[in-house]
Amino acid sequence: MEPFIVCLWILAAVCVVTWVLSLITGEHSWVDRIWSIVPVAYVWVFAGSAGLQDARLNLIAALVTLWGIRLTFNFARKGGYEPGGEDYRWSVLRARMPGWQFQLFNLFFIVIYQNVLLLLITLPAWTALQHPTPLNGLDILCAVVFLAFLVGETVADQQQWNFHQWKKAETAAGRAPRPRFLQAGLFRFSRHPNFFFEQAQWWVVFLFGAVAAGSILQWTVIGPLLLTGLFIGSTVFTESITLSRYPEYADYQRRTSPIVPWFPRGEKGTVTAP
Repeated sequence: MEPFIVCLWILAAVCVVTWVLSLITGEHSWVDRIWSIVPVAYVWVFAGSAGLQDARLNLIAALVTLWGIRLTFNFARKGGYEPGGEDYRWSVLRARMPGWQFQLFNLFFIVIYQNVLLLLITLPAWTALQHPTPLNGLDILCAVVFLAFLVGETVADQQQWNFHQWKKAETAAGRAPRPRFLQAGLFRFSRHPNFFFEQAQWWVVFLFGAVAAGSILQWTVIGPLLLTGLFIGSTVFTESITLSRYPEYADYQRRTSPIVPWFPRGEKGTVTAP
């Protein structure tokens, strides 16, 4: 069967399962729970359709698998797969919308849109399948850059994990944590470095397809473009919640780049966590 059709069947099945589970459980993070898993399946469908004989496709699949393993581990240790592990943003949004509106939002945005997006970001592998050209120096460069972004996201997530563990320990000891949100390490240069590295990795996947086709003008750019748009919207929404909880976050916003890491502006009086 045509590998793209196989992926469409996977997409349809995942949409149905995540939607039904959201209705049964009343939780709306089921797409979050398969976010790091389904793209890995898609790229291996394309690699497998070439009989695992295409070096570029095997490289893409291996890199995306590393991405998936890292993201799954980080999501799991934060309790994402446990009952009640729903993303706090969905509960905030649910409280702001009438029930019927949120159910439509759940079906069309959380379930359908996000699952379609997970397929779109992997379609450069389909481009590579259609253009089985030999692996070259640009592919190696893309692989190195992808791994550098993977390391960057790993470091950012670990710094965030360490901060929240310290914050929990301070609270348990009866002390008020200061600062109340992470501003040190990579978070000194970006308010969301993990968001930056996550998007950057999928832009590199797009470049693999462009290298295979011999042109940057590929329609599959829609995948990383929509992913970037999703992260921009998510950042605005997340920061509105954070700002409502921590008024001092406004100072952090003024001096720190939102996503792309850059040198901070005017750091006088900045307090950093251990």
